[in-house]
Amino acid sequence: MSRGTIWVVAVVVGLVHSIVFADQPAKEARVAELVKEVGNKGWIVYGARCKNDTWDLYASRPDGSQWRNLTKTPDFEEGAPRFSPDNKQLLFRRFAKGTRIHHDKWGFQGRLVIANADGSHPVVVGEEGEYPWAAWSPDGRKIACLKPKGIEIVDLATKKVVRTLPRKGIYQQLFWSPDGKWFCGTANNLGENWNIARMNVETGELNAVHTFRNCTPDWFPDSRHIIFSNRPADQPGNKGHGWTQLWMADGDGKESRLIYGEDGYHIYGGALSPDGKYVLLTKTREDGGGSERSGGPICVMRTADAPTIGGKSSELRKVHPDTKDGPVLQLRRGWEPCWTYKEIFATQ
Repeated sequence: MSRGTIWVVAVVVGLVHSIVFADQPAKEARVAELVKEVGNKGWIVYGARCKNDTWDLYASRPDGSQWRNLTKTPDFEEGAPRFSPDNKQLLFRRFAKGTRIHHDKWGFQGRLVIANADGSHPVVVGEEGEYPWAAWSPDGRKIACLKPKGIEIVDLATKKVVRTLPRKGIYQQLFWSPDGKWFCGTANNLGENWNIARMNVETGELNAVHTFRNCTPDWFPDSRHIIFSNRPADQPGNKGHGWTQLWMADGDGKESRLIYGEDGYHIYGGALSPDGKYVLLTKTREDGGGSERSGGPICVMRTADAPTIGGKSSELRKVHPDTKDGPVLQLRRGWEPCWTYKEIFATQ
């Protein structure tokens, strides 16, 4: 290599270095703005590893402050919390100590527990695996459970099954829409495996929302849109298997778009703030969301900043040149976060 070539290379590297580091303060300022914006907007709750290596439920402000352990149960593993529609209660699953929480099958594992929103006064509901994939009804008085023979709607006061619907291929990750009109779940029919499906609660009619390698759907507060993880075809990375991204689609499946993606990471844990203005997600190097290990960093971003792409992700940016590259606030490691705007603790 000639001296002239070396000089040119050095200049180019120096310019790139200057551009990257010149942009860093601007990125940090945008994240700081997001921190200030979400800091007093209620609480997020999620599962996380304790010092003794078991899973407990933890809460923090959406900016990561005021972090605290809610359950403190060294003899159990606990995770997958969901606030009730009125935000007064918390539904989660309790597993035997040492259980390997499976990222796809956790809803079939453990026992259902319902506690106050701050984790106090937990009540175990049923036996091991008795209420699989239990999901709140909009009025908080019932739960929908996903069993091999169908979707069962159970009255919590009496523990009686008040209705059963054919599950029509939905086999995991069942959730009830806030308006009570729909179920969503991961299905293995509709022409593909790993589809997102929507079911009419009254008629049982099923439609595809998004097909081919999708999972972990959840509802937007408007009951019209669904958030889910998706691994699109023909991605060059991850030894040809591609990376899992976070997407959204309308319930009838006519429109879908990227929320967040980053080459080198699998994005799971997609959930919304109560007003739908913010998105929760988790990032892991390994596929599956991290429940078998220690979860992944929980992140917060604005819904309005979608689509956002993290890191260099040169191939992903070619597919989504309209990326807004919005700020993403990274918190502690966890799994399956949820968000409430309610002040869940009696004293602050």
